[in-house]
Amino acid sequence: MAKNKILLALAIALNAIYSTANAQVTSTEHSMLSPKEQSLIGIGASTGKGDLSKLKTELNAGLDAGLTVNQIKEALVHVYAYAGFPRSIRGLQTFMAVMNERKTKGITDSIGAEASPVNDQRSKYERGKAILEQLSGVQEKGPKSGYAAFAPQIEIFLKEHLFADIFERDILTYKERELVTVSVLSSIGGVEPMLNAHLNLCLNVGLTQQQLQQFVETLMQKTGKKEAKAAQKVLDEVLKNKK
Repeated sequence: MAKNKILLALAIALNAIYSTANAQVTSTEHSMLSPKEQSLIGIGASTGKGDLSKLKTELNAGLDAGLTVNQIKEALVHVYAYAGFPRSIRGLQTFMAVMNERKTKGITDSIGAEASPVNDQRSKYERGKAILEQLSGVQEKGPKSGYAAFAPQIEIFLKEHLFADIFERDILTYKERELVTVSVLSSIGGVEPMLNAHLNLCLNVGLTQQQLQQFVETLMQKTGKKEAKAAQKVLDEVLKNKK
């Protein structure tokens, strides 16, 4: 009887150790960016910077990591909102070449889902405003200020086009879109206030501080020390203000 009690106690102890270790592994996995997310960083940064040779490598890595063709197309289209049509179109042309090369090699990639139809009957401005409030966690109140008051038309374009036409498409999640966004902004440089704002949005949509630190590390590997150092400086400011 005593022997059975000892064996039972040992089994319970081992199970507790296993459960704790498993929980720690799961927690660590959840605190890390996935291979797909890391690929989106490389794709966004390379496209924004215009480094098409590097982009070709990142596009192949993204497909190999499990990103669908439509997800990558969406990421490349998303870039134009922050780096312009020329960069976005050159990215899409590079992706076309990559797809042709992979097809020649007999590689079949998953096309993935198309964007769901939008059934919201509100105006695009109201839909975009609601999406921005969801991303920022802040309800927009009061009169316009800053650039929105100085040039009201661009504020309308942002609401109707960027946050309605683009962010509303569900091929990429808000997290994925924000990762692409901060990758592009970091690669082009000189837009620190916007990078600061979008790093805050990253936190609001569920990316952790650890994941944003990993974002900077990934940026260094895929883009360079200069871009990563500048992004780290902005991220340090964002996290300091969160304390």
